[in-house]
Amino acid sequence: MEDREYKAIIEAILFTMGESVELEKIANTIELDKNKTKKLIQEMQDELNQSTRGVTIMELDGSYQMCTKTEMYEYLIKIAKQPKKRVLTDVLLETLSIIAYKQPVTRVEVEKIRGVSSDHAISKLVEYNLVCELGRLDAPGRPLLFGTTEEFLRSFGVHSVDELPVLSPVQVEEFKQEAEAEMKVDLGI
Repeated sequence: MEDREYKAIIEAILFTMGESVELEKIANTIELDKNKTKKLIQEMQDELNQSTRGVTIMELDGSYQMCTKTEMYEYLIKIAKQPKKRVLTDVLLETLSIIAYKQPVTRVEVEKIRGVSSDHAISKLVEYNLVCELGRLDAPGRPLLFGTTEEFLRSFGVHSVDELPVLSPVQVEEFKQEAEAEMKVDLGI
């Protein structure tokens, strides 16, 4: 195997591990002695430091780690501060709708309406700051109560949950029939 192939393997190891890797482990993995492995890593360090690359290889007490060059930190901070795009799937929208219209509501009540576990959906909505814990229900087990946040109102362009569209009894009945028809299809009836 050529030096460039060994370097590619070392680069892959350091990139994938994400933390420092002992020289001996690297040498054993690529089946070279420690001196030759260290020489290859030093060449890699020189190559990375002489080029306009954003990463380098640091030596940390006999171990090596691939990391970002310090002159790149300001850009990493900028990207980290940019808001993440939230993706509201049908499941999240359904769960959010139930919470918005039924608040304060427990996870069990949401699951009873949806018919499936809602732990993940509620956790995601809390993470997105669209839903928050409002307290605990005064009942056995003291389940958490969930409701919408100010971020929810901003995101959906309403000043209050009172401004949410009101469903007519006809629409509610249509949704109920659609849900029952879906259940029959799912159950094969």
